[in-house]
Amino acid sequence: MQKELSMKAPLPLVLLPGMMCDARLFAPQMAGLARRSVTCATLAGAASVPELAARVLEAAPARFALAGLSMGGIVAMEVVAQAPGRVAGLCLMDTNPLAETEAVAARRGPQMEAVRAGRLRAVMRDEMKPNYLADGPNRGAILDLCMAMAEGLGPEVFVAQSEALRGRADRCETLRGVTVPSLVLCGEADALCPLHRHTLMHELIPGSRLVVVAGAGHLPTLERPEAVNDALALWLAEVDGAAA
Repeated sequence: MQKELSMKAPLPLVLLPGMMCDARLFAPQMAGLARRSVTCATLAGAASVPELAARVLEAAPARFALAGLSMGGIVAMEVVAQAPGRVAGLCLMDTNPLAETEAVAARRGPQMEAVRAGRLRAVMRDEMKPNYLADGPNRGAILDLCMAMAEGLGPEVFVAQSEALRGRADRCETLRGVTVPSLVLCGEADALCPLHRHTLMHELIPGSRLVVVAGAGHLPTLERPEAVNDALALWLAEVDGAAA
């Protein structure tokens, strides 16, 4: 029996990227988890968080570990709300469990209008990208990658994702009910989703682990990939052990 358990394949991992990001956001993690089945969803094709979560569940394995960053974390919380029995482990990175504030919601309208008018690059450059990263030697290259991901997804996805985020629900009660191995991780210098939001999530999820990544901002998967990979490896070992 022990031999059977030790040879059991690790649970598949589903990754959910941040707003206007694709699988390249997790390239260092996908490369570091070569033994595991890893897929990255595309958060497109719907303008509400519940619809996006339903699409993730349609494509996901029967039972899986789930990790999301920023908007991906918001959708991950909705996935747990819709199908808690399918999620074997939860990792929330640089995200927010609360509903949209009125101040942030008010800014989304002008952003969406600008993008509809053909100014996606300007919106990403002037209003969003400055909030993303800590200072570091790779900051310029990572910002360039963010722009490439955004332009690849295009203005329709930006508008739909903005509408989804603007209408999202508070998921604090959902987090109180999580019983699977859980990791809450954030960049120490994240100005978009600051540390106190992650402390809140850590306190809401029973038995969760909080990891703060030094030298990283909103995208630690790219800014400090080795630290993130180490944290994910420990979390996934816990997930596999609990599922064995």
